[in-house]
Amino acid sequence: QVRLVESGGGSVQTGGALRLSCAANVDSGDVRNLAWARQTPGKEREVVADIYIDGTTYYSDSVKGRFIISQDKSKNTVSLHMNSLKPGETGMYYCAADSRGLSLGPHQALNVRAYNTWGQGPQVTVSS
Repeated sequence: QVRLVESGGGSVQTGGALRLSCAANVDSGDVRNLAWARQTPGKEREVVADIYIDGTTYYSDSVKGRFIISQDKSKNTVSLHMNSLKPGETGMYYCAADSRGLSLGPHQALNVRAYNTWGQGPQVTVSS
């Protein structure tokens, strides 16, 4: 069993930055991929960044160059540093994990169906 506990989020003005953190408590399973996804009003949930256990990262085109995902393997945490935020990025942000020990390629890593464990999601609000 894997539990994901997120922190961070909040409100920021356009162009601002926020940091999200997620602690993965792993009782069983083999977590090799951790990711951040978001769901903005009226849109489907989308994975915006993923990091593999060896440090390989993948980003959606919408956030590439602005968001940075990182991990601290000693603490089993993953963070998302979000820069140059836009009003359309207001929504719920979720930490996600795959506990099946899979090695996800770039297309799989950015697919919500690849993840079987989800956090509750902090709210991110970007005001204009």
